[in-house]
Amino acid sequence: MTDGAVDLAHLIAFNLTLLAAIASPGPALLVAIRTTLASGRRAGFVTGAGLGTMAATWTLLALLGLDGLFQLVPWGYMAAKIAGALYLLHIAYRTWKGARDAIAGPARPARHAFRDGFLINLLNPKSVLFAAAVLVVIFPVGLGPWEMAVVVGNHLAVELAFYAVLAAAMGAETVRGRYLAAKRHLDRGAALLLGALGLRLLVDR
Repeated sequence: MTDGAVDLAHLIAFNLTLLAAIASPGPALLVAIRTTLASGRRAGFVTGAGLGTMAATWTLLALLGLDGLFQLVPWGYMAAKIAGALYLLHIAYRTWKGARDAIAGPARPARHAFRDGFLINLLNPKSVLFAAAVLVVIFPVGLGPWEMAVVVGNHLAVELAFYAVLAAAMGAETVRGRYLAAKRHLDRGAALLLGALGLRLLVDR
Protein backbone atom coordinates (compact mmCIF):
# COMPACT_ATOMS: atom_id res chain seq x y z
CA MET A 1 0.00 0.00 0.00
CA THR A 2 1.47 3.34 -1.03
CA ASP A 3 1.59 6.36 1.24
CA GLY A 4 -1.58 8.42 1.19
CA ALA A 5 -3.85 5.63 -0.06
CA VAL A 6 -7.04 5.02 1.92
CA ASP A 7 -8.94 1.80 1.25
CA LEU A 8 -12.06 0.12 2.62
CA ALA A 9 -10.12 -1.80 5.26
CA HIS A 10 -8.82 1.46 6.73
CA LEU A 11 -12.31 2.97 6.86
CA ILE A 12 -13.84 -0.14 8.46
CA ALA A 13 -11.16 -0.18 11.17
CA PHE A 14 -11.64 3.56 11.75
CA ASN A 15 -15.43 3.25 11.90
CA LEU A 16 -15.34 0.41 14.43
CA THR A 17 -12.99 2.39 16.66
CA LEU A 18 -15.10 5.51 16.22
CA LEU A 19 -18.36 3.73 17.09
CA ALA A 20 -16.79 2.31 20.25
CA ALA A 21 -15.67 5.81 21.23
CA ILE A 22 -19.05 7.44 20.50
CA ALA A 23 -20.96 4.78 22.43
CA SER A 24 -18.67 4.93 25.47
CA PRO A 25 -20.11 6.74 28.52
CA GLY A 26 -19.22 10.40 28.52
CA PRO A 27 -20.68 13.90 28.34
CA ALA A 28 -21.48 13.73 24.61
CA LEU A 29 -23.54 10.55 24.85
CA LEU A 30 -25.18 11.61 28.10
CA VAL A 31 -26.30 15.00 26.77
CA ALA A 32 -27.58 13.46 23.54
CA ILE A 33 -29.67 10.91 25.45
CA ARG A 34 -31.04 13.42 27.94
CA THR A 35 -31.92 15.94 25.21
CA THR A 36 -33.79 13.27 23.27
CA LEU A 37 -35.72 12.15 26.33
CA ALA A 38 -36.55 15.67 27.45
CA SER A 39 -37.17 17.39 24.12
CA GLY A 40 -37.88 14.69 21.58
CA ARG A 41 -36.20 13.01 18.66
CA ARG A 42 -35.59 16.12 16.56
CA ALA A 43 -33.77 17.97 19.34
CA GLY A 44 -31.81 14.82 20.18
CA PHE A 45 -30.68 14.36 16.59
CA VAL A 46 -29.79 18.05 16.23
CA THR A 47 -27.69 17.80 19.39
CA GLY A 48 -25.98 14.77 17.86
CA ALA A 49 -25.42 16.73 14.66
CA GLY A 50 -23.63 19.41 16.67
CA LEU A 51 -21.55 16.80 18.45
CA GLY A 52 -20.69 15.04 15.20
CA THR A 53 -19.85 18.22 13.30
CA MET A 54 -17.31 19.28 15.89
CA ALA A 55 -15.92 15.76 16.30
CA ALA A 56 -15.35 15.52 12.54
CA THR A 57 -13.74 18.97 12.65
CA TRP A 58 -11.33 17.72 15.35
CA THR A 59 -10.45 14.84 13.02
CA LEU A 60 -9.69 17.32 10.24
CA LEU A 61 -7.57 19.42 12.59
CA ALA A 62 -5.73 16.29 13.75
CA LEU A 63 -4.99 15.45 10.11
CA LEU A 64 -3.65 18.98 9.69
CA GLY A 65 -1.39 18.61 12.74
CA LEU A 66 -3.18 20.49 15.53
CA ASP A 67 -2.15 17.83 18.04
CA GLY A 68 1.46 18.84 17.39
CA LEU A 69 0.56 22.46 18.08
CA PHE A 70 -0.95 21.49 21.44
CA GLN A 71 2.31 19.76 22.31
CA LEU A 72 4.32 22.83 21.34
CA VAL A 73 1.96 25.22 23.15
CA PRO A 74 0.77 23.29 26.22
CA TRP A 75 -0.97 26.34 27.71
CA GLY A 76 -3.36 26.31 24.75
CA TYR A 77 -4.38 22.76 25.55
CA MET A 78 -4.72 23.64 29.24
CA ALA A 79 -6.90 26.67 28.47
CA ALA A 80 -9.18 24.61 26.25
CA LYS A 81 -9.40 21.88 28.87
CA ILE A 82 -10.36 24.32 31.64
CA ALA A 83 -12.99 25.94 29.41
CA GLY A 84 -14.44 22.51 28.63
CA ALA A 85 -14.56 21.53 32.29
CA LEU A 86 -16.32 24.76 33.24
CA TYR A 87 -18.85 24.26 30.46
CA LEU A 88 -19.61 20.75 31.69
CA LEU A 89 -20.07 22.09 35.22
CA HIS A 90 -22.42 24.74 33.83
CA ILE A 91 -24.53 22.08 32.10
CA ALA A 92 -24.53 20.02 35.30
CA TYR A 93 -25.78 23.02 37.29
CA ARG A 94 -28.45 23.79 34.70
CA THR A 95 -29.61 20.16 34.69
CA TRP A 96 -29.76 19.97 38.49
CA LYS A 97 -31.59 23.29 38.77
CA GLY A 98 -34.21 22.24 36.22
CA ALA A 99 -34.73 18.75 37.62
CA ARG A 100 -38.05 19.71 39.26
CA ASP A 101 -39.31 21.70 36.27
CA ALA A 102 -42.08 20.16 34.21
CA ILE A 103 -41.55 19.83 30.47
CA ALA A 104 -44.28 21.26 28.29
CA GLY A 105 -43.25 20.87 24.66
CA PRO A 106 -39.65 20.98 23.43
CA ALA A 107 -37.34 22.19 26.16
CA ARG A 108 -34.53 23.27 23.83
CA PRO A 109 -34.98 24.96 20.43
CA ALA A 110 -33.12 23.20 17.64
CA ARG A 111 -30.52 25.98 17.27
CA HIS A 112 -29.72 25.69 20.98
CA ALA A 113 -29.53 21.91 20.75
CA PHE A 114 -26.97 22.11 17.93
CA ARG A 115 -24.97 24.72 19.82
CA ASP A 116 -24.95 22.60 22.98
CA GLY A 117 -23.63 19.58 21.11
CA PHE A 118 -21.09 21.60 19.16
CA LEU A 119 -19.71 23.33 22.26
CA ILE A 120 -19.39 20.10 24.25
CA ASN A 121 -17.00 18.66 21.68
CA LEU A 122 -15.39 22.01 20.89
CA LEU A 123 -14.40 22.42 24.53
CA ASN A 124 -12.94 18.93 24.78
CA PRO A 125 -9.34 19.12 23.50
CA LYS A 126 -8.87 15.44 24.23
CA SER A 127 -10.95 14.80 21.12
CA VAL A 128 -8.21 16.04 18.81
CA LEU A 129 -5.55 14.00 20.64
CA PHE A 130 -7.74 10.88 20.45
CA ALA A 131 -8.38 11.51 16.76
CA ALA A 132 -4.66 11.98 16.11
CA ALA A 133 -3.77 8.73 17.90
CA VAL A 134 -6.40 6.75 15.99
CA LEU A 135 -5.45 8.28 12.65
CA VAL A 136 -1.76 7.50 13.13
CA VAL A 137 -2.48 3.86 13.95
CA ILE A 138 -5.06 3.18 11.24
CA PHE A 139 -4.28 5.31 8.20
CA PRO A 140 -1.08 5.50 6.15
CA VAL A 141 1.08 8.60 6.29
CA GLY A 142 1.00 11.30 3.67
CA LEU A 143 -2.73 11.64 3.10
CA GLY A 144 -3.58 14.14 0.40
CA PRO A 145 -6.50 16.62 0.40
CA TRP A 146 -8.87 14.13 -1.25
CA GLU A 147 -8.03 11.35 1.21
CA MET A 148 -8.47 13.77 4.12
CA ALA A 149 -11.87 14.78 2.77
CA VAL A 150 -12.91 11.11 2.56
CA VAL A 151 -11.83 10.45 6.17
CA VAL A 152 -13.56 13.54 7.55
CA GLY A 153 -16.73 13.00 5.50
CA ASN A 154 -16.84 9.37 6.61
CA HIS A 155 -16.44 10.45 10.25
CA LEU A 156 -19.33 12.90 10.01
CA ALA A 157 -21.56 10.32 8.31
CA VAL A 158 -20.91 7.77 11.08
CA GLU A 159 -21.65 10.34 13.79
CA LEU A 160 -24.92 11.43 12.15
CA ALA A 161 -26.04 7.83 11.60
CA PHE A 162 -25.29 6.92 15.22
CA TYR A 163 -27.22 9.85 16.68
CA ALA A 164 -30.13 9.32 14.28
CA VAL A 165 -30.48 5.73 15.53
CA LEU A 166 -30.06 6.87 19.14
CA ALA A 167 -32.73 9.56 18.76
CA ALA A 168 -35.13 7.11 17.13
CA ALA A 169 -34.65 4.56 19.92
CA MET A 170 -34.65 6.91 22.91
CA GLY A 171 -37.38 9.14 21.48
CA ALA A 172 -40.05 6.44 21.60
CA GLU A 173 -43.09 7.59 23.56
CA THR A 174 -42.86 4.72 26.05
CA VAL A 175 -39.21 5.49 26.82
CA ARG A 176 -39.86 9.24 27.05
CA GLY A 177 -42.88 8.65 29.29
CA ARG A 178 -40.79 6.65 31.73
CA TYR A 179 -38.17 9.37 31.75
CA LEU A 180 -40.74 12.06 32.49
CA ALA A 181 -42.17 9.98 35.33
CA ALA A 182 -38.75 9.82 36.99
CA LYS A 183 -37.39 13.12 35.62
CA ARG A 184 -36.27 14.66 38.91
CA HIS A 185 -34.16 11.69 39.97
CA LEU A 186 -32.76 10.99 36.49
CA ASP A 187 -31.85 14.62 35.89
CA ARG A 188 -30.08 14.90 39.21
CA GLY A 189 -28.19 11.70 38.50
CA ALA A 190 -27.19 13.07 35.10
CA ALA A 191 -26.15 16.37 36.73
CA LEU A 192 -23.91 14.56 39.23
CA LEU A 193 -22.30 12.52 36.46
CA LEU A 194 -21.71 15.58 34.27
CA GLY A 195 -20.27 17.45 37.26
CA ALA A 196 -17.94 14.56 38.02
CA LEU A 197 -16.79 14.46 34.39
CA GLY A 198 -16.14 18.20 34.49
CA LEU A 199 -14.12 17.93 37.69
CA ARG A 200 -12.18 15.00 36.28
CA LEU A 201 -11.31 17.03 33.20
CA LEU A 202 -10.00 19.80 35.46
CA VAL A 203 -7.68 17.57 37.49
CA ASP A 204 -6.74 14.99 34.84
CA ARG A 205 -3.20 15.41 33.53
